[in-house]
Amino acid sequence: MSKTKIFLILSGYQITWLACIFGEVRFLEPMLGVYTGLIFLIFYFYFNRNRSKSFKIILLIAVPGYTFDSLMVYFEIYRFESQFQFGFLPIWMIVLWFAFATLFDQILFFFQRHKIIGIFASSLMGPLTYYLGVPIGVVIINNMQFFFIFMIIFWFFLMVYYLQIILKFYSEV
Repeated sequence: MSKTKIFLILSGYQITWLACIFGEVRFLEPMLGVYTGLIFLIFYFYFNRNRSKSFKIILLIAVPGYTFDSLMVYFEIYRFESQFQFGFLPIWMIVLWFAFATLFDQILFFFQRHKIIGIFASSLMGPLTYYLGVPIGVVIINNMQFFFIFMIIFWFFLMVYYLQIILKFYSEV
């Protein structure tokens, strides 16, 4: 994969993330992240050679992620400060999970050769990313102990699931 494509996908995800978080907290425009993410995803799929495979991988990551976040909010481990909700989460979390899952489709597959590093990085960076939402004002953690325990476990198993099941299945196709 070209460095330009990697840069564009990473940039698209980061711009979506910034639009979701700061659209909600700073600009008081919670739909900014949704619009930005949809534009990124439209371009992502437009220039994608294997849309069907990509869409399946993205669904296999985004659905468990969104479900996990919904359960964590339902059980009051953390909550998001948001004006518009879909279920238990801000509406922009839908598009953010889909945008994040593009990284699994096109970029994070290099962890297939470095599984332990990928699992460790996921277990560390996933929870820290959410935790960094606290000073920004988008996430409120009600139970810090459960937060870190459940987040580390979830991100550990999400990467194992990706590396052991998703990549194995889609590399054979």
